[in-house]
Amino acid sequence: MNVPVQRLTDAARPAPAAQSVPTASDTAASAPAPTRSAQDWVRVLARYREPDPARSAFELAISVLPFIGIWALALWALSFSYPLAFALGVANAAFVLRMFLIQHDCGHGAFFAEKRTGDMVGRVLAVFTMTPYDVWKRTHSAHHASTGNLDKRGFGDVHTMTVAEYRAATPFQRLMYRLYRHPVVLFGLGPGYLFLVQNRIPYGLTTAGWQYWASAMGTNLATLGFLVALYAYAGWAPILLIFLPSVMVAATIGMWLFYIQHQFEETYWEGDSDWQIHDAALHGSSHYDLPPLARWFTANIGIHHVHHLYARIPYYKLPQVLRDHQELAQAQRLGFIESLSCVKFHLWDEKQRRLISFKAERALAA
Repeated sequence: MNVPVQRLTDAARPAPAAQSVPTASDTAASAPAPTRSAQDWVRVLARYREPDPARSAFELAISVLPFIGIWALALWALSFSYPLAFALGVANAAFVLRMFLIQHDCGHGAFFAEKRTGDMVGRVLAVFTMTPYDVWKRTHSAHHASTGNLDKRGFGDVHTMTVAEYRAATPFQRLMYRLYRHPVVLFGLGPGYLFLVQNRIPYGLTTAGWQYWASAMGTNLATLGFLVALYAYAGWAPILLIFLPSVMVAATIGMWLFYIQHQFEETYWEGDSDWQIHDAALHGSSHYDLPPLARWFTANIGIHHVHHLYARIPYYKLPQVLRDHQELAQAQRLGFIESLSCVKFHLWDEKQRRLISFKAERALAA
């Protein structure tokens, strides 16, 4: 079953080089109304970029204060109910996720106009999100600069092979790729590895400069200090029943969000010679249309196509963009139920220009 994703009109998306261009007489009766190109959208979206200092401070407060409050309740609950403390730890994952997304906006320079303020807030939040701020800021910037580029995969993305690459791979390489793409690995084992192991070093930036080691080690030391304080207060219980559940549940949800933002059927992949950053941003990023409460806790990150087009827009202004521009509100739109079927997409078919499943690849080969 194909996922019903509504896209911008074909006039706004570059056609493959191999396709012929219809004549005016062929399309006069059925051509859609003229629409903006991805580059045009960048100019339109520029007016939304300025953060509101008061709104940013308010958004930070209503994220951090409940996080602290739930932690206090969970610590109190340890004295009479471990299950309640655990439940509160799991519930606090929602605020860990929201704080991570504020950290994300700080990294883009979108949350505060003053860079130093944004960086300071991002580094403090990093202690509780288990994500070194400066390391993540650099690698995430690389993700924005290369998303959808077949010749620049492997840095800040979900590894995706083409059908041709998969067929040319050895049996062992195919097995490893199939294991990697399995939901148990991607959304079960993967988040723990990423946040508890990989984030402890400046992965991908080990030779890029001392500042990335300082970011990773500084975050590690601050987090370790927090954990030591928890242990001194109540032993292993707050670490195992509150801290780890909140971090791991948030990491798992975050991994799913990152996956669905770019791994949908009619996404965008091009070789370096044909790749265009704005087209990749608009056509290779989804609009994950979540229920209002989920949108709030995920800081509107589901409006990902707009975010990739103009990353300097604060997350609290993204809904206004959709209200002002219905074309963007409908583009690459995925509901939650539809999104679940995206886990079956594993390979990029360069001929059909879509992601397909391993099963579909076998049918093509038959």
